[in-house]
Amino acid sequence: MSHPAELADQTSFDAQLHLRLVFGSGTLNRLGEMAKEHGAGKVLLVTDPGIRSVGHVDRAQASLAAAELPVVIYDQAKENPTTECVADCVELARREGIDFIVGLGGGSSMDTAKGCNFLLTNGGEMKDYWGVGKASKPMLPLIAIPTTAGTGSECQSFALISDAVTHAKMACGDPKAMAKVAILDPELTLSQPARVTACTGIDAVAHAVESAVTRKRNETSQQYSRVAFGLLSQSLPTVLTKPNDVEARGLMLLGAAFAGTAIEHSMLGAAHSAANPLTAHFDVIHGQAVGLMLPHVVRFNGEDEVIARAYAELVTGTTAASINGVPAHESLASLLEDFMDAAGMPRDLKDCGVDATKIDLLSEEAAAQWTASFNPRDITASDFKGLYSRAFGS
Repeated sequence: MSHPAELADQTSFDAQLHLRLVFGSGTLNRLGEMAKEHGAGKVLLVTDPGIRSVGHVDRAQASLAAAELPVVIYDQAKENPTTECVADCVELARREGIDFIVGLGGGSSMDTAKGCNFLLTNGGEMKDYWGVGKASKPMLPLIAIPTTAGTGSECQSFALISDAVTHAKMACGDPKAMAKVAILDPELTLSQPARVTACTGIDAVAHAVESAVTRKRNETSQQYSRVAFGLLSQSLPTVLTKPNDVEARGLMLLGAAFAGTAIEHSMLGAAHSAANPLTAHFDVIHGQAVGLMLPHVVRFNGEDEVIARAYAELVTGTTAASINGVPAHESLASLLEDFMDAAGMPRDLKDCGVDATKIDLLSEEAAAQWTASFNPRDITASDFKGLYSRAFGS
């Protein structure tokens, strides 16, 4: 198994990690070949209307056709996919008798594909799989192809699906849901609007930072977190100013995948817990919400000396307590704020349309989030209240 740092130095590769990771410009053209290798007979391609409109679906379909594989397309994946969306996808898959799944798009398309796989193979409802390891039967092989450098869902065994009635966000994870292959083709990310590049890029950075310090962190997750952070912090400023730089796009895509791998081994923390209620109540875009809260969480966690050293390793590769006389965690928090500025994102919740009178509600909901339990420091609703207050500049 290759070390992530060795892979990061290559312009393209085909490596077996916990899944087969195929990286490089033009690798989407290998989809048909790889689906055939994994026994595909009839393929369900899960995507969204935007991805279809920019031509990526046509390319995927052409590759599958060249391998003489019939394709059924579900192109109605939605941001923050719901149980209704998954049910529609399952209905099409059942009707067409597919035996292989491809998820092409952002995290929403890949989550919809994984959610469909749970229900198609194991029956029941999504809530039956809320948690970890609740699928008793084998699942269909899946190839995941991200078109954004953000969620890292292609390297994770979790589907994040919202209940259409209660709006509860359910994390449904099972090793059987992991993709067999993830195809990382930087050319696919060139079609992203600037706003999507910024939001997904900030989210990927947050994944690298949070996964580096959770209670579940281990040697493997920290290797991936560190390499991911290095790739992302190097390439994010470039893609924000030079959106057609394919090399930088590739580093972003690889960084996001490695951060997703780190999450699979480590989980996330309080910045994601604080972000979710902001999205639920005030429609703050996820990447913007998590990016805004992350520096405050880093400062909170960095009060613990052990965690401060883990943050230092991200920035310098050493466990030095300070960088040029500045505490390491403060240096990291400032760097994250610089990323937000470069992305043109506000750093005050007021500017995101958040109502300060709702802090108590937001804090209670943040403390109840699953990811809060993995934060390296114990964190209560009262602590979240402090974080939100600081994010209001008060």
